[in-house]
Amino acid sequence: MNIATSAGVSSATSAAQDPTAGAAQMLLLRKALDQQTIAAAGLLQAIAPPPLATEGLVGRNVNTFA
Repeated sequence: MNIATSAGVSSATSAAQDPTAGAAQMLLLRKALDQQTIAAAGLLQAIAPPPLATEGLVGRNVNTFA
């Protein structure tokens, strides 16, 4: 994800001239990124791990010679 093209990033950087508005925009940006992080972590945890191989030659043996 390229955050440089995000509307929140552009408005936060343009409002950096005013310290109060800039701080508010940065706080809003951080909160939005935190929410995206939480949502992404939830999606990753919802993915079930693939089942282990029980048949065939691939994925059942561990090479301990190396």
